[in-house]
Amino acid sequence: MYIPASFRIEKCDELHTLMRSNSFATLITTDAEGVPFAGPLPFLLETEVGEYGTLRSHMARSNPQWQHFRAGQQTLVVFQGPHAYISPSWYETQPAVPTWNYAAVHAYGTPHLLDAPELKTLLYATVALYEGDGPERWKFEMGPEYVEQTMHGVVGFEIRITQLEGKLKMSQNRSETDRRQVISALRASGRASDAEVAAMMIPTAGKTE
Repeated sequence: MYIPASFRIEKCDELHTLMRSNSFATLITTDAEGVPFAGPLPFLLETEVGEYGTLRSHMARSNPQWQHFRAGQQTLVVFQGPHAYISPSWYETQPAVPTWNYAAVHAYGTPHLLDAPELKTLLYATVALYEGDGPERWKFEMGPEYVEQTMHGVVGFEIRITQLEGKLKMSQNRSETDRRQVISALRASGRASDAEVAAMMIPTAGKTE
């Protein structure tokens, strides 16, 4: 990913925070002929395993993408954070052109299939994470035969991250006045995604590049 120095996320914990906040990510692989294949999946991140952490996920067994997992074949997982169009009309400094503010993290590594006990643990952990702690949460309380039948229909895998890079493009290259005006305009748009970007820009307001 092209990352100018002023937009690079250097701290691993900040990268992990973005990944967890946007955990429905895109897995990109290539088949035996080198043709790229992309699929959206929910990912769990374990920060304690490996230098940059380890990702775990699952997909339907009928999905051909898991058959692209080959020894030494690297894959890419793209985590897309909040993003918003930025109009040059919001800047005090002129002339200017339109741009886009966004956050993204790219994780690279070689996938490995999980065995049955590991897959079962992953499925329960995935449900627990996304169901949350509410009183109406679904608890995966099914008979063992149904659980085993469900497991036969999916494939679990893990990717120990070997390279991790992140980009936070939030108008850091603009003046303090320009950044504050962009934040104000994004808040006023009424779009939830714009409000998310404005919130991420607040720590950068007051900095000059």
